[in-house]
Order: sequence, then C-alpha cells, then structure tokens
Amino acid sequence: MKTMSRAQAAELGRMLVENATSDRGRVAAQALAEEETILAHGGVRAALVVKQDGRMRADWDRLMGRVYTLSFDDEQRAFVGLVLSMLGIGSVPLSAVENLDERRLLIMQRAIVRLAGNDRIAVGTRM
Repeated sequence: MKTMSRAQAAELGRMLVENATSDRGRVAAQALAEEETILAHGGVRAALVVKQDGRMRADWDRLMGRVYTLSFDDEQRAFVGLVLSMLGIGSVPLSAVENLDERRLLIMQRAIVRLAGNDRIAVGTRM
C-alpha cells in the first residue's frame, strides 16, 4: 500500500474526527491525526477507513483485527494499542507508555484528558 503525504494524512485525520460517531471515537481519531505517521501508512488506511453514507469513518474493530499484520515498530504498535484501548477494544496495559517517545506520550496525555472530558488540565508543563 502506498504511503500518503503529511497533508493528505492530516486531511484524512480531520475527516475521521469530524465524522466520528462517539466521543471516544473522536478522541481516538484526534490522537491518530495528531500522530500523523500512522494514518499515512497504507495498511492502516485499508484496515481503518471505510466509506459509510458518503463519509469517511473509522472502523476501529477492523484495525484491531489487523494490528499485528501491519508493519509497525514497537512504539507504533504501543501507540495504536493505547488508542484502541481508549475505545474499549483490546487490552493494552497503561505501562505501554514506556515505549512511547516524548511526542507520542504528549499526544496520549492530551487524549486521556479529552477522554475524561476535562478542559482545565494543562498538558505539556514540566512535572
């Protein structure tokens, strides 16, 4: 499968966020959109993206079924696993954050805050 440009991946991410059917799905799509490289992966698009009622939507269960067949490195697999866990799909322990670089960890922190419905916590400050 062909890899898409960052701009194309960003546009796809925007559509997935916009067309999400649940708050959890919106948070998960936002995390993938912010991460950028995973949505650019052709195999991910084939597993995740479906056209439904004329709109591009995420089929998270299909992605879960193909996670181990996609050519992810350990960090990408951990990130996708954590995103799917936010949806209640799969069971990746929170300790998987140990495999994330700083950029992906920050994305996951923002996603967890969004998932909790809290808009008052500042993410990105030093601890």
